[in-house]
Amino acid sequence: MAEEVKSLNFIEHIIEEDLKTGYGSDQLRFRFPPEPNGYLHIGHASSICLNFGLGLKYNAPVNLRFDDTNPAKEEKEYVEAIKKDVAWLGYEWDTECYASDYFQQLYNWAVELIKQGKAYVDSQTSEQIASQKGTPTEPGKPSPYRDRSAEENLKLFEGMKNGEFKEGEHVLRAKINMASSNMLMRDPVMYRILHKAHHRTNTDWCIYPMYDWTHGESDYIEQVSHSLCTLEFLPHRELYDWFLDQLVSTDKLRPKQREFARRNLSHTVVSKRKLLQLVTSGVVAGWDDPRMPTISGLRRRGYTPESIKNFADTIGIAKRENVVDVSLLEFHVREHLNKIAPRVMAVLNPLKLVITNYEEGKEEWLDAENNPEDESAGFRKVPFSRELYIEQEDFREDANRKFFRLKLGGEVRLKNGYIIQANSCTKDSEGNVIEVQCTYDPKSKSGSGTEESLRKVKGTLHWVSIPHAMTAEVRLYDRLFTDPTPDGHKDKDFMDFVNPDSLEKITGYLEPSLKEAQVGDQFQFQRMGYFNVDKDSTKEKMVFNRTVTLRDTWAKLEQKD
Repeated sequence: MAEEVKSLNFIEHIIEEDLKTGYGSDQLRFRFPPEPNGYLHIGHASSICLNFGLGLKYNAPVNLRFDDTNPAKEEKEYVEAIKKDVAWLGYEWDTECYASDYFQQLYNWAVELIKQGKAYVDSQTSEQIASQKGTPTEPGKPSPYRDRSAEENLKLFEGMKNGEFKEGEHVLRAKINMASSNMLMRDPVMYRILHKAHHRTNTDWCIYPMYDWTHGESDYIEQVSHSLCTLEFLPHRELYDWFLDQLVSTDKLRPKQREFARRNLSHTVVSKRKLLQLVTSGVVAGWDDPRMPTISGLRRRGYTPESIKNFADTIGIAKRENVVDVSLLEFHVREHLNKIAPRVMAVLNPLKLVITNYEEGKEEWLDAENNPEDESAGFRKVPFSRELYIEQEDFREDANRKFFRLKLGGEVRLKNGYIIQANSCTKDSEGNVIEVQCTYDPKSKSGSGTEESLRKVKGTLHWVSIPHAMTAEVRLYDRLFTDPTPDGHKDKDFMDFVNPDSLEKITGYLEPSLKEAQVGDQFQFQRMGYFNVDKDSTKEKMVFNRTVTLRDTWAKLEQKD
């Protein structure tokens, strides 16, 4: 059978066409250019996978470039977090670059534009400049400073650089076309004054280049062949090209900007400003809170790099924005964890079960398979005793024929253990069942090969031995927002849709093998879901995060509404 050939996305079609019309394969270079003003989120993961994936496909280098042009919002903490996230996803960058590396070159080029009459210093306030921009159907008005002489502009620009003026006193603008149908071409600001220390250059500069001026020129300096941006940068492409037109030389490769659509995720927000608001308002415990759509939050929750890359590959690259249901992301982490996560037993809502014909004080260690999806995973020993915990939902006094768990007079198999029959139960003063008394068949032990062990019963329950159980804090995470598009309502704030039940902390009872688990280790709690060890764990108190349930219960809940 012939191997399936995967069709190219539209970005790959562009690259293939360029290779046919003059680009050498050795000229291909890509970049991932985050601004270090927050943590990366699931939307960035698509861009990371696109750029680094193209690098792998075409055997081309990929730069990690920090567009650090705004010292007011950028921090070294974010730089380190971004590097950690990209590396965790499994990608290696060719060169670590910073826009701040190019501040002097950008300044020199700006001086050349002033000399050529293509840039000028404007001494109006930002409000005055905005008021002169015009509208999409009406041209803008020229600044009264637009025709300053090159000599005066050069003197003022140098004074800006030397710290002689206050913030907002002057800006440098490109002189393009105040009547352009593209409002971004109406003499855009290239530099502003900011008397703030930069995370890398400290106080060496007090003027900082704007993104549109920095972006294309950084691509040109690094000789990036294809500068891939999200769709909101499509109107900026004309300005990207105009700035390059003023500078490129024929002996160097000219970068090409192309745009792809964002993929928004349901039941969350991905705006850095809004994510920061969640952090500062205390709705979440930090950027890496497991409810956050940040890569660090997903990692802490138990997502794997493979699951995120498979998700990005499934949703693909498109020209039109849409909202992807978060259940697709959850599907991919379930699919991967099902292959790699060891199975263990844990009871999260305990009901005591006593096997009355099992000898008091006796214990035995049963063989339990670690992962039926992985033969090499082997077996472990789990302790069995007279007193066990099962899940409360796994027992009913009276139940219909469709209830295949434990009921009075009924039989079930205890996973890896024996067949038991419920004979009676004890209730508290409010009528709640607090203990179930059972008998077991000593000859029905799983794997023993006896006739009794081969007897078929419809229900199999997980359990833990009470004398051997370890207690742990278990954090049950749910959607952070109750609405699929919390920031898509004109008349409501996204914070109005915060899910008050997005985190529930309970005490779980776990088999003792988990005492040796390390931070980040992943497990399937049988019949319950996938969990991992949280960084808050200590020797005295283990903490487990629920990564995802075994099935998409949220979809079922939505169908009921």
